[in-house]
Amino acid sequence: MTETPNYDDHFDAIVVGAGLAGSAAALTMAQEDLEVLLLERGASPGSKNVFGGTMFTPRVRDLVGEDFEDAPTERYLGRKQFSLLSPEDETSLSVRPSAWQDPPHNDTHMVLRGNFDEWFADQAVEAGATLITETTVTDVIREDEDGPIVGVETDRPDGAIRAPVVVLAEGGNSLVSEAAGLKEPDKRQEVAIGAKEVRKYDRETIEDRFGLGEKDGASHHYFGEGACGGAVGGGFIYTNKNTLAIGVAYSISDAVEDPRKPDELLDDFKQHPAVAPLVKGGRLVEYSAKAIPEGGASAVPDLAHDGAVIVGDAASLVLNNGIHLEGTNMAIESGYWAGKAVAEAAAAGQYDATALQAYPENLEDSFVMENLEHYDWFGDFAHDEKQFLFTELPKALTEAELEFFKQDREPKETHAKRAKNMVIRALGGWTGAAKRAWKYRKLLS
Repeated sequence: MTETPNYDDHFDAIVVGAGLAGSAAALTMAQEDLEVLLLERGASPGSKNVFGGTMFTPRVRDLVGEDFEDAPTERYLGRKQFSLLSPEDETSLSVRPSAWQDPPHNDTHMVLRGNFDEWFADQAVEAGATLITETTVTDVIREDEDGPIVGVETDRPDGAIRAPVVVLAEGGNSLVSEAAGLKEPDKRQEVAIGAKEVRKYDRETIEDRFGLGEKDGASHHYFGEGACGGAVGGGFIYTNKNTLAIGVAYSISDAVEDPRKPDELLDDFKQHPAVAPLVKGGRLVEYSAKAIPEGGASAVPDLAHDGAVIVGDAASLVLNNGIHLEGTNMAIESGYWAGKAVAEAAAAGQYDATALQAYPENLEDSFVMENLEHYDWFGDFAHDEKQFLFTELPKALTEAELEFFKQDREPKETHAKRAKNMVIRALGGWTGAAKRAWKYRKLLS
């Protein structure tokens, strides 16, 4: 849908960005009978998104009800595998609970965002929101120099649009929010760079290589020197119906010290002996790169302002502690609570930061901020432990495995003791092992 936006003060709220957070906010407000304008810079919702991974869908199902059956998901996540890679070897742990094979499949699905975001935005339109695509918001409009935000400027000739509230759902590249002074630019150590390609295969090829049925899928997560060259980060493979999303994501502070460009690092990852058999062949159908905010709770800006709220990636609502890689659910949850808060503010006829405060308050009480605050220590911890986690530990485990399973004329007990000593030595002796166990316990708590 493309229209010329020319209706000042026609809408109760303007949403900037028709990604997950923006569409969740638009849908929530439309369901509350607000007039909502949803602006998307791409030709269609999701067309500018480079996400490749799993979608967590409890709030989506709540918002759309039975229509979720029509959501364009690729496969449900039936199995997760975590692997430590040395330059040539792999140590892995695979998880495949039988409960995940039954609906609602742990509310975790692979999706192609171009398809899913368009469908999700359509849910907002069907609820009454107006979607305008191919429109880039270039700035906010303030009542006066330091006054409340009362609309947005767009790249269209007559593109100034005024409304009482603006929901900023720009994604990780939050230039409008930063230019408006609503948030500080992300610090280098709080941002990761992601490079991803999507390759197309026969459906049978994917199911054979990953041991899948017709509807289940798998996610493979890789850490260590063989994945990202010892950087804080990792590689991944997600299985769709007939494509694989293959990528790497690692901290920008490490990227600037690596002579390889992200696409070269991705090529090296794909050539690792444990990865190459899974991704060989196929046809490249997409390559993309993006910045990922990973600053944790301490990087979340003020979310409510006079006449505006910030949601999703623009608000740095992304969790990555190496085990839990989540952002889609946080984006949707933030959009939902922002939409609820705007509806309450509209009912009261007040749109200042105080009137919109229900949004950050409800988000603070939700799993979003609870999880971000619980794991806020992980970013600094991963950088402090980088050499051990991404280089020394994968190497030590490989050597210990070789020793433990070695076939010769020595007793098994002898090999087991040597293998144990290799791991203990890598951990810094018994004292070091105890200290690391104490530090690492928070990952599983």
